[in-house]
Amino acid sequence: MSEWIYFIHAPRENFAATMTDEERRVWAGHAALLRRRLEDGSLILAGPTLGPVNTGICVFEAPDEDAARRYMAEDPTIASGIARGELRPFRAAFIRPAQRD
Repeated sequence: MSEWIYFIHAPRENFAATMTDEERRVWAGHAALLRRRLEDGSLILAGPTLGPVNTGICVFEAPDEDAARRYMAEDPTIASGIARGELRPFRAAFIRPAQRD
């Protein structure tokens, strides 16, 4: 499996604070999909950048670029046309070890 990252480019600045009801519904579907992807083990990490430009990132595994493009395209934020997706190959080179309690 290869690692990939896709960026979710929101349609405007301060998007998280100015979402419409429809946009909130789409983002709720996005969150549900990410939870399922965590459970199936394909998603490595995901989250938004903070501040006025709310770019989301999703780091995941896929066997090849075609599969990675399908994975990104299935995200409701991108499939709906509300946000724009940008896919790139990725390599997690430095990872903090798990913390022990």
